[in-house]
Amino acid sequence: MGVKGVIGSYAAIGDSFTEGVGDPGPDGTFVGWADRFAVLLADQLPDPHAATGLTASRHGDFRYANLAVRGRLLDQIVEEQVPRAKELAPDLVSFCAGGNDILRPGSDPDDVAERLERAVAELAGAVGTVMITTGFDPRHMPVLRHLRGKIATYTAHVRSIADRYDCPVLDLWSLRSVQDRRAWDDDRLHLSPEGHTRVALRAAQVLGIDVPADPDQPWPPQALRRPFDDRRDDIHWAREYLVPWIGRRLRGESSGDHVEAKRPDLLPL
Repeated sequence: MGVKGVIGSYAAIGDSFTEGVGDPGPDGTFVGWADRFAVLLADQLPDPHAATGLTASRHGDFRYANLAVRGRLLDQIVEEQVPRAKELAPDLVSFCAGGNDILRPGSDPDDVAERLERAVAELAGAVGTVMITTGFDPRHMPVLRHLRGKIATYTAHVRSIADRYDCPVLDLWSLRSVQDRRAWDDDRLHLSPEGHTRVALRAAQVLGIDVPADPDQPWPPQALRRPFDDRRDDIHWAREYLVPWIGRRLRGESSGDHVEAKRPDLLPL
């Protein structure tokens, strides 16, 4: 599974993970792994000014769009973002979707995967390369670890879809470094800035790009935590994040209501 030619343009589609929630930028918007990955991609472009001796940035020749919006379900991504990605026709599209569907009670990972495959087939015929993304292994995550079987089933489907359509796979299940709590934001649903950085590095590795650091390098040692510390943090998390999240589900609300894509066009970095 490889990339078809030089990557001069990249569009990211998906939900909060790809929008970059948990990795706030200085201007109030989120950064996230896809933005960081785009910089790594831009660094790979040949320098058009090498023969002249000028030192202008190569990033001006690279174009990037991020169509992802937090809270989006797979069908919403297929309806809103896939047509736009086809219209932009970049060299590379990253497609991460289905996670919010899998989290919903009663959802069927086999059904979600069938709908994902139809979208991948549609994209694969319209853009250069489609990179698809597995789920994380939630074994150490409160609440989500009870969904590990569903997430594992969906992840197996994603790998199979990748095989059928010759897609590179950003395999997050095997990224061991994100099992550390420091890879996650306080809400335990979104990555921290360091977690997003490690995913960006892994994405670059998937495409055969040399990266400045190992995404799976060990975390530095930290002070020993007492059981009381974990219980206190769990109570705080449930009150501040879990209860409001459940409330939104019961009211049929989404964190992405009234939110638009932060970068809807292919623009230079």
